[in-house]
Amino acid sequence: MNDQRSKPTHEAFAVRNFERDGKPDASWLRVGVAFAHKDGKGFDVVLDAVPVGGRVVVREMRARDPVARQDRRE
Repeated sequence: MNDQRSKPTHEAFAVRNFERDGKPDASWLRVGVAFAHKDGKGFDVVLDAVPVGGRVVVREMRARDPVARQDRRE
């Protein structure tokens, strides 16, 4: 398994395709993260949820806006 001190390098999303107003669309829900192996040849994927249908897409993590992460219960 991954080193607990390492940080995830990718995010995992459950993707569900559907139509909205007659046009194809997709719903993306973050369901986990992935940690790159030290040798660069694979990943450990840690899922918080397993999608029943659809697909799982793994993407590189992107920078997040710190304001968007603030607790909105204030």
